[in-house]
Amino acid sequence: MEVAGGQLDPRVPVTILTGFLGSGKTTLLNHILTATHGRKIAIIENEYGDTAIDDALIKDKNSKFHSDEEIVEVLNGCICCSVRQDLVDFVLKLAARTKAGHLCLDAIVIETTGLADPAPVAQTFLVDPEVREYARLDGIVTLIDAVHIEAHLDEEKPDGVVNEAAAQLAFADRLLLNKTDLVSSADLPRIEARLRAVNAFAPIERCAHGQVSVKSVLNIRGFDLQRALKISPEILNPNAPKTLHDARVGSVSLDQSAPRHLRLVNKGALNIRLMQQWVSELLQSAGDIFRMKGVLSIAHAEQRFVYHSVHMLFNGGFAAPWAEGEARESKMVFIGKNLNAEALADRFNACLETPETRARQLEALRFAIGDEVECNVDNEWCAGTVVAHLYRNEWMEQGMVAPYQVKLDQPLPDDDGLIFAPADIDECIRRRRGRDVTGRGRDAAADRADGRGQTLCRLALRRVLPRAAPSCPHWQPPLQPLYWSRAERLRGSWAGFIAGYPVAAV
Repeated sequence: MEVAGGQLDPRVPVTILTGFLGSGKTTLLNHILTATHGRKIAIIENEYGDTAIDDALIKDKNSKFHSDEEIVEVLNGCICCSVRQDLVDFVLKLAARTKAGHLCLDAIVIETTGLADPAPVAQTFLVDPEVREYARLDGIVTLIDAVHIEAHLDEEKPDGVVNEAAAQLAFADRLLLNKTDLVSSADLPRIEARLRAVNAFAPIERCAHGQVSVKSVLNIRGFDLQRALKISPEILNPNAPKTLHDARVGSVSLDQSAPRHLRLVNKGALNIRLMQQWVSELLQSAGDIFRMKGVLSIAHAEQRFVYHSVHMLFNGGFAAPWAEGEARESKMVFIGKNLNAEALADRFNACLETPETRARQLEALRFAIGDEVECNVDNEWCAGTVVAHLYRNEWMEQGMVAPYQVKLDQPLPDDDGLIFAPADIDECIRRRRGRDVTGRGRDAAADRADGRGQTLCRLALRRVLPRAAPSCPHWQPPLQPLYWSRAERLRGSWAGFIAGYPVAAV
């Protein structure tokens, strides 16, 4: 119960959380839900595509909080167009439960899809008498992607088509300039000037990873109807024309759990190497892909792999384990221009772990079993022999299958000399050369100095130790994943060493 104009207002305050694709809305929402504030919140999650991903991310990160302090409802489709009646219906259900004494809410938060115009959503709480009696529009909070906002504002749209990023900015009662850690401090004043040129009234708060106070989002009492009418004179007209979106922009959902007649992809676990290669290609040519996100079932992994990306910024890693009895099925959503659903489905199917993909991987390997090779071990080239292809054991990182297992000619004392090569590249493993590489071999740094090679991170090849290895004097703790020298770490995911793209919390 809030005070408004000296009077007690018993209505539930509603926050519309908006922002273009990948601005960080779900990250901010998770931050709010895990903060200590004691409020009971109803979450209305709007997904643009047919497959829900964000609700799984919220429940995954906040399972304990979720059970006691929040209600989550997912609306699939565009909340400013096709599912507005669904929004009304859900709010009225909350009102009925409250009237019956079964529910007492402190706030409602609506996270819109990144392609939503906030004006029609706000209209729902202004013109429907039953909704207006139960809830009041507290404020429209817009997250701004500091990296991409200028490009979104500059995008040319067909006549009559809304620029969603500009509309979200114009209607904001508060602007959260997110991802400021990914742009230079010299660029921020220029970006803020662009924001103020569109909306001179809303205060701007800089943040990174959606880390702001709950007070910046809930109960801000920021909505001003008179200002909203100046921006959209038809906001109180329930018969106003629907928002016209860019017809070139759409979504593709690849969902292994979909009914057979609607499913575009085959079932099965994904090969992490093939998947990363595909995602890397998509990121490299991401001009028409605004947003990707997914929950993946990876072969040889007990945890689900969760990822999301905005243009060429990518974030991903293994998250919560699959529950006992839970179907291990992958879901991917793509949002962008002129997407080819059939081509995306074909590439997904090509990444499945099948006998055919294994055969193709074997055929692509450079060395046969029995070939004599040199291995970059601890920055030294050591002679050895290939003894196995596509090798894996239970102590290796999730999803990892090494191209080769190698037996070293001269192992360390108390060591069987078995190692594995994580990548089939000369920096890790090469054909044995016509020079002395016995023992610990020539220093790999010397090869780098004379232009013959380039090492990866320390211990480009790793020893395969038995379970009792901790008692061995030469045992070392499990190592961090390997990465290309040109790539950043991918949040602790072994798969990240293939991608080589900037990483950010998106």
